[in-house]
Amino acid sequence: MELILSICLIANPGTCREEAVSVNLEQPQIPVQCMMGALPVIAEWSETHPKWKVTKWRCGRAGAGGREI
Repeated sequence: MELILSICLIANPGTCREEAVSVNLEQPQIPVQCMMGALPVIAEWSETHPKWKVTKWRCGRAGAGGREI
């Protein structure tokens, strides 16, 4: 599963994109597990990407995210 973050530049809120972040889960991988584990992953990602703001997020299958928005 991937956590698909919709992110925008803090300095230029009109510049947005999606970023796919892998979520390591035990089998079976179901969306509820992804949702439950999302907040710590989002917090960690935000700390390492201070120029970006996460505006929304969703769970999806691997390879489904990462497009310009």
